[in-house]
Amino acid sequence: MNVYLDYAATSPLTAQALSAMLPYLTETYGNPDSLHAGGRAAAYAVTRARDAVASVFGVSPAEVYFTSGGTEADNWAVRRLSCGKGICVSAVEHHAVLGACKLAEGEGMSVTTLPVEETGMVSVSRAKTLLNADMGLLCVMAVNNETGVLQPLGELAEAAHARGMVVFSDCVQAACTQDLKETAALCDALAVSAHKVGGPKGVGALIVKKGVRLSPLLAGGEQERGMRAGTLNVAGIVGFAEALTQAQAQRARFKAHTGALRARFEETVCAALGDEVRIDGREYRAENISHLTFYGAGSKTMLARLDLAGVCASGGAACAAHSGLPSHVLLAMGRSEREAERGVRFSFGMQTTEEEVCFAADAVISAARGA
Repeated sequence: MNVYLDYAATSPLTAQALSAMLPYLTETYGNPDSLHAGGRAAAYAVTRARDAVASVFGVSPAEVYFTSGGTEADNWAVRRLSCGKGICVSAVEHHAVLGACKLAEGEGMSVTTLPVEETGMVSVSRAKTLLNADMGLLCVMAVNNETGVLQPLGELAEAAHARGMVVFSDCVQAACTQDLKETAALCDALAVSAHKVGGPKGVGALIVKKGVRLSPLLAGGEQERGMRAGTLNVAGIVGFAEALTQAQAQRARFKAHTGALRARFEETVCAALGDEVRIDGREYRAENISHLTFYGAGSKTMLARLDLAGVCASGGAACAAHSGLPSHVLLAMGRSEREAERGVRFSFGMQTTEEEVCFAADAVISAARGA
């Protein structure tokens, strides 16, 4: 049996998204900026998709900017929303946000890092002492991509807004489990990606509320109201809107399904391995992610053994899988470097079955024991 438990890295394209995309991959292939009938048909499809995405977030269509994915949206927000002031960023952000902060720092911007507690949550009390009027932007993700830990976004946003700051949240990992309307109500800008919710790879969006100052990151064209150059990926945008709409509509069902499977998986693994395994960030996390630290084997060894057994998982963020470095998330949570090299992320989707979870749990137990 082959079992896929890496939905947090990417999810399969849904049948609804594929069906919505097909016409724009075949007969309706015009450039949406062209003035002829084919271009107008493509532009209309983008308009409908923009309306759908705006509805999901509870914002105006004029506040939705399509991008090539979450990484571009993160970089755009970090490097163009601070208004020349400092940036405050949580220590457990996605590498796209942290990397963009490093670029901003190299350009003369001051960057302050918000520490997290052992739970993986940003310390609200510590944040209130660090945030100040000299900072222009607060970056805090809604759901951590490695551990699934939910951040206290409401309290942090309130503290940042009281100091006149813009609040940006990477919601790439949040769209299947969190109410994006509620999250958007707390923030000034948000990023989301299609392929985490059953849409195609290579498309996402940056939501920026009216009144928030934004400047272009990419030059070379007048697309997206002159704010983001590049011919729009019409089919991808259509599939993205369909997948995101479906994911939000099915959120309660998704949480119940994945939460039950995760509980079964963790109970089985922990009962067999005892002190040889630890659940990371278990106090307050999204239902579809299980991050485990194995004290008897490193993550690379575990992943190799699991791959041979037919189980797909990851050692944290897929984008950093080849770095060979300890998890910056676990290090920020106070773990030792040795522990930070021993984490494995298992993530579940609507397609995951109980039979697959039982098979995977047995494979994990065997891999941890070196069998």
